[in-house]
Amino acid sequence: MNGTTPAGGHSLTQRMIGAATLDIPTYEEVEHDGTATSQAAIVVGIVAVCAGIGGVGSGGGGIITGVLSAYLGWLVWSGVTYLIGAKLFGGTATWGELLRTIGFAQTPGVLYLVRIIPLLGAIVALVVWLWMLVAGVIAIRQALDFSTGKAVLTALLGLICYVLVAAAIGSMLGLGTAAL
Repeated sequence: MNGTTPAGGHSLTQRMIGAATLDIPTYEEVEHDGTATSQAAIVVGIVAVCAGIGGVGSGGGGIITGVLSAYLGWLVWSGVTYLIGAKLFGGTATWGELLRTIGFAQTPGVLYLVRIIPLLGAIVALVVWLWMLVAGVIAIRQALDFSTGKAVLTALLGLICYVLVAAAIGSMLGLGTAAL
């Protein structure tokens, strides 16, 4: 993506900055912009590459495996949160709306590049993980149009289901849960 502004919206860079700064209108914008799904996919890919580069030498599965795992994880996580949030708790989102908001919620993960720096990288990785967790709850809340409490509960139940699904998929593919 060249940074141009899509019809009715902001550029990928502007949206990433908005998502990283936990800007509610940004999450609302990407939720309602059906053309932003490809941008969300680009964000997931960028974050996966940054995590792969930051994890060089840590025994990971490589950048290509990381990118494929990131996309699979994004699809599964969005699907699980959709089923729990929309079907169980009565949220109003579609799966596509969750794909977009959850994809952009991964934006702080670009800082996983810093993991390549010994010691500092581990501290930054923890902060980024917590930052992404907060962004994810905001993404879920905004997409499903319900309270923060329901968003947190959706995320917690979703995490349990996600781990189970990831373990099953990883077992079938011989990857283990770390790959997802």
